[in-house]
Amino acid sequence: MIKFVFLVKRAAHLTFQEFVTYHRESHAPLFNSIPEAAKYVRRYTVSHPVPAEQYPAPGWDAVVEICFDSWADHDAFFSSENYRTVVQPDESTFFVHADLSVMVTEERVII
Repeated sequence: MIKFVFLVKRAAHLTFQEFVTYHRESHAPLFNSIPEAAKYVRRYTVSHPVPAEQYPAPGWDAVVEICFDSWADHDAFFSSENYRTVVQPDESTFFVHADLSVMVTEERVII
């Protein structure tokens, strides 16, 4: 399985709570609404920081993980008309593409 980990910073016009609400209640359902999500995406998770006094303040507003069985599935999803015209345009309404960090991994479950 190929896993994409995106570290996301919110758009400046949003508070952290507005960002979380939009991400969970608008963008995630939009992402899941396109048929290509069910066809190609094996897992899509969205994580937002929670207060943790004993740890440093987070440098990101979200961690998004998207998993695919293969590079072909990744390519088919991200090049699909629905992703390019429905999902992708929505991204810039709540996060900053220039501040996005991505790591591509091959996930191995240990426990």
